[in-house]
Amino acid sequence: MRIKLVVEYDGTDFHGFQRQPGKRTVDRVLEEAIYKVTGEEVRVTGAGRTDAGVHALGQVVAFDTRASIPAERYGAAINTFLPPDVRIVSSEEAAPDFHPRYDARCKTYRYLVYRQTAGYTLHRRYAHQYTGGLDVNLIKEGIRCITGRHDFRGFMAAGSAVQDTVRTVCEFTAEEKMPWLEFEITGDGFLYKMVRNLVGTLLEIGRGAMSLEQLEEVMRTGDRTLAGPTAPARGLYLVKVDY
Repeated sequence: MRIKLVVEYDGTDFHGFQRQPGKRTVDRVLEEAIYKVTGEEVRVTGAGRTDAGVHALGQVVAFDTRASIPAERYGAAINTFLPPDVRIVSSEEAAPDFHPRYDARCKTYRYLVYRQTAGYTLHRRYAHQYTGGLDVNLIKEGIRCITGRHDFRGFMAAGSAVQDTVRTVCEFTAEEKMPWLEFEITGDGFLYKMVRNLVGTLLEIGRGAMSLEQLEEVMRTGDRTLAGPTAPARGLYLVKVDY
């Protein structure tokens, strides 16, 4: 039986989702807990390979099991053996050929920016702090340039072997409700560190260090060196995956 889990986690103390030798990763922690429930050594597959420090509210994971536990009870059973920074939100039986990553129709990410000094101590693990001036209207103009189907290679970090860099950004918003600036982006797929690179570039535009014309040049040329810096991992959340 193939089990589909929806998982949330605080990524601060993980070295990302995907297994790395000698590192604490989300998939390994899940596999260890599943072993304690089923007695089986399984390999879990996730919808997104979130980086170190990135959080999730709706990561989707699948694994195969021969155990006789009802599918809807796996969440509660696995949670018994999980550390406090990762939890199963729900569990259900999936089709035998279900793949969390390849079957995904779109993913939604959120990025949080904290806009003042006071109070950040309590949010430092979960948001990027920026207290300088920002023109949110300029940021929204930049978002309009980004939304749609484009080649996003100019926003892909080094180290990716992906050849097809064309993606569709279906929805992209930026809303300021002090002390927060919240970005939310939905697309059919994202390149390596694409969301964080987009946010870093938009913040540069908002503070006047980069023009909309420069953004358009990045989109046209695909030159990563012309874009803004990569926003820190701590502000990024995988919110949900739609199938």
